[in-house]
Amino acid sequence: MGEIDNAIERADQEAFTRQPPKTLQARINFLVKQLKTTKAVAAEIRVSQRSVERYRKGERKHPPQAIADRIDTAVRARWQPQVRKRRRKQAATTRGITVETRARFGYTAPIGTTDDGRFRRLTVHLPAVYAQRLFNARDAGASDQQMRQIIAEGFKDVYFQDGGNRAMGLTDVTLNDIDYLDLDY
Repeated sequence: MGEIDNAIERADQEAFTRQPPKTLQARINFLVKQLKTTKAVAAEIRVSQRSVERYRKGERKHPPQAIADRIDTAVRARWQPQVRKRRRKQAATTRGITVETRARFGYTAPIGTTDDGRFRRLTVHLPAVYAQRLFNARDAGASDQQMRQIIAEGFKDVYFQDGGNRAMGLTDVTLNDIDYLDLDY
């Protein structure tokens, strides 16, 4: 997963209305319910099927940290799909998304102006149309670079050109060298 995918996943997890199961046994039972078999759970978290059965029965309660992290990731990825879907729909139709980032922005500008890329820390609210494009691109399997370009276009329209009130000669804006990026919707 790329940086944009990770940011979307973190924003989705902030929407949870209830916390995921806490105990190992409850987490494994949740995964078995979602994936239908202990074999599928074992493949997902990359352990043996027998280990999954031991976790499920409570015979083993403390897996190694790497396995515990994989279990946590698998549970969180499947937790409350309807809540995630509802929040994404609201962002894509009415609310839009807020992007907070520190990254190097590069752009093409008219002769006589500076077009040197430089690090900027920005928090910008993008309209719903950009959220819709971002979610559609992610669902279609777009690369991280393609999703960066959607966000960069939103920054160009909203931040750099202020909705058409300034920097009209500014053309291509690129989002490079992301230090961090967070989304909220």
